[in-house]
Amino acid sequence: MNKVIEADFLPRETNVAFSWLDSISDSIRRILIVDNDKNTTHLVFEENDPTKAYQSARNFRPDLIFLDVVMPDRDGGEIAAQMRADSALQHTPIIFLTALVTRAEANAGLRIDGHRFIAKPINVQELISTIEAHLPARATS
Repeated sequence: MNKVIEADFLPRETNVAFSWLDSISDSIRRILIVDNDKNTTHLVFEENDPTKAYQSARNFRPDLIFLDVVMPDRDGGEIAAQMRADSALQHTPIIFLTALVTRAEANAGLRIDGHRFIAKPINVQELISTIEAHLPARATS
């Protein structure tokens, strides 16, 4: 049985690329996935070009970032360091995606540069659990 996952992950800033969303409520969660494999990134806003990852994060202002470790031109560690140096992004949780480790290693609580990681291929239930565990809690009115 196939499950369909629908998500409302939309940008929060008003800029040229996302200006049509100005009237959307701030209660919507945003997730950015940076991965050069387009098959990995079809659930949420995606950036498949690692050289554009930082600017996409600045424009999109995600609540959580999934970041591939091994990509052409720039690796995930470089991009994460650039995001950590930016005051607008430094508190955004980053989860690395990598095929360099086993699922057991990922589940053992090991970290890459202090960030949690998920082993590829990605298990959808693990992805959902990771999102739920790492999205910052929203203040309730």
